[in-house]
Amino acid sequence: MSGSRDEQFEAFVADVGPYLLRVALLLSGDRSQAEDLVQTTFERTYRSWERARRTDPRAYARKVLVNLRIDRWRGLRLEVLTSPDTLPEGTTPSHADTVDGRNEVVRLLAELPLAQRRVVVLRHLLGLTESETAKELAVSIGTVKSHNARALARLRTLLTKGQQ
Repeated sequence: MSGSRDEQFEAFVADVGPYLLRVALLLSGDRSQAEDLVQTTFERTYRSWERARRTDPRAYARKVLVNLRIDRWRGLRLEVLTSPDTLPEGTTPSHADTVDGRNEVVRLLAELPLAQRRVVVLRHLLGLTESETAKELAVSIGTVKSHNARALARLRTLLTKGQQ
């Protein structure tokens, strides 16, 4: 990366911002909370930019985001997610099927327990391996496997109900 620290970070934000917002939305189920998570992620990543830049800045920021989400969940313990029925139906004429499919995934994810949702997002939507997911969430690989299995079974049940 060339340029000053601020120029490097501005380029990073422009490149990774939409990705982190998508991850935050999938983890939180609430747009305003997701935007707040991303903003705080950028703040913390900027403060540690030298360390983040030496490794993989995108992975570093994602790890910060996931940890922030976990910290907020632990702090609240009682959390009200956006009801799946109130999520936007979003129909863009040229991409209606894609948008409907994405909305369905978000609605179904919102019905999973938080731990299972985090595993599904990291494993299947972000493409991390079981060991990477375990490391990212600071849990054992067995925990990742069990959360993943339960989450996929629940998603299958929800999809089956939705198709009837």
